[in-house]
Formats: sequence, C-alpha cells, structure tokens
Amino acid sequence: MRISAKADYAIRAITELAAGAATGKPVKGDRVATAQEIPLKFLENILVDLRHAGLVASQRGAEGGYWLARPAAEITLADVIRAVDGPPASVRGTRPGTIVYQGSAQPLADVWVAVRAALHAVLEGVTLAELAGGTLPAAIVELAARPDAREPKG
Repeated sequence: MRISAKADYAIRAITELAAGAATGKPVKGDRVATAQEIPLKFLENILVDLRHAGLVASQRGAEGGYWLARPAAEITLADVIRAVDGPPASVRGTRPGTIVYQGSAQPLADVWVAVRAALHAVLEGVTLAELAGGTLPAAIVELAARPDAREPKG
C-alpha cells in the first residue's frame, strides 16, 4: 500500500489541529504549515477536503482559522485518508469485496479482502486523540515493534 503525500500531510495537519484543540481557539493554516513543514498552498487544498468531509471547520478573519469539527476521539486515520484520497484499499479502483476472479486466481479475491480488512483494522483503530496524545493502541504498538516491521521487503 502507498500512502500519498496528500494523505500523509492531511493526517499530520489534522493531528496538529487536534493537539491545538486544548487552547479552544482556531489554528491558523500558516501555523499548521510551519509546524508540520507542509507547503501552505498544498495544505490549503487539503483543509478544504477535510472541511467538505466534515472533519474540520473554519472561520475567516483575524480571529479565524481551523479546528476539528468533531472530537478527536471520534476521528480515525481512515476517516482522514478517505477525505483526501478516497477508500484506503482498492484494486484497480474497485472495492476488493466486489472483485471476482476465474480459475486458479479465484482465491486472490479473498487475499485482497484480507488485505483490506487488515488495513482497516489499523487505520480505523487509531484516533486523532490517540495520535496527538502519543498513546497509540497496544495492538498498533505491538505491530510496529515486530522485528520485521521496519525491514524493507524488496
């Protein structure tokens, strides 16, 4: 699976908003861009996508900025990826559960469904509150700590 730059930036940006939620004030886009080293123009487009998805709210003006539209504990990484890139797991743009193969490749459909399920278990299993708070779920920490987790596989 590839995580696009847009999805990576979106998760980093919205996590910055989650971390800033404690102030109760909107966070300026340029502050998010600087804090996360995201090009401002690219960030502005991402924030529009996040706003359209109902994850972020905004206000213009001197007192304006961006904030989470829902509590950070109710927004998962999968929600953010879907907002900017669409479904996180597809095969040639098709949901894995709808694909049918013939002959010896028939079991491949189940492999793609399993990949999608595993990906969703991770991405739906982490909220912005956990990410911003540095308290990832134990299952995620265990997966990341596996000796082979950081090794390139070709």
